Order: sequence, then structure tokens, then C-alpha cells
Amino acid sequence: MSLPVTLSESALQDLQNIQQYYLNQGSTKTAEQLLEKIFAKLELLADYPEMGRIVPEFNMNTLRELIHSPYRIIYRCESQHIKIIRIWRGERLLRLL
Repeated sequence: MSLPVTLSESALQDLQNIQQYYLNQGSTKTAEQLLEKIFAKLELLADYPEMGRIVPEFNMNTLRELIHSPYRIIYRCESQHIKIIRIWRGERLLRLL
């Protein structure tokens, strides 16, 4: 059974920032390819929600991440859906607010 995958406002903003960064560098093709690969990984989550590792900073089974170097795709795995929380560069550490 596939679960719906949604993106938070912050994850959408992250994707826009990533795209804009590469566009500003004159790398339109890189921006397109990177976003396509990220969305391909997000589609896989619908069928394989536990494919990502548990986020080491929190060690919570429901908070997971996929690595798409140099980015971390952070998501919450719930029983009825998957919520993409952030898409950050790998060197950034997460913290609870």
C-alpha cells in the first residue's frame, strides 16, 4: 500500500532555494537534474517509507532521512502518510525548536 507523501512549507522553500542557487550559478541543467533525482527519491518513499535511516541527532523511529549528496531529505514517517520536513545540505545539523 502506497502512502501519500506531502511536503511542508519549509521543504518547498528548501527546494526553491536549491533550484535558485544553481540557476544563479548558471547551471540550469544541474538544477533540473538534481530536482528530478530528489523527486524520484520522494516517490520511492510512498512504497518504502522506512528506506531512510533514523536521523542520528534524534534517534526517533518516525524521524528519518534520505541522503542525496550533498543534501539530507528529512521526513516524518507516520502510519497514514509521509511528511517531508526539510531538504538541507548534509553539513547542517538538526535541532529541535
